[in-house]
Amino acid sequence: MDTFFELIGKGFIIVAIVFAFAIVFAFPVMWLWNWLMPPIFGLPGIGFLQALGLMVLSGLLIRSGSK
Repeated sequence: MDTFFELIGKGFIIVAIVFAFAIVFAFPVMWLWNWLMPPIFGLPGIGFLQALGLMVLSGLLIRSGSK
């Protein structure tokens, strides 16, 4: 039973680390987009979840062609 709770605890730690990395990397993407894209290209600003999605999409596109 102790190993079950250890696995649950490790799972929560992993989820917390992934969430922390998402915040650390998505906010700069959002700030840079909102700072550069609307004045240069007239594009609308984006929110946090859109920046996170943009990061995931660009990661998938870049990693798919690297092999």
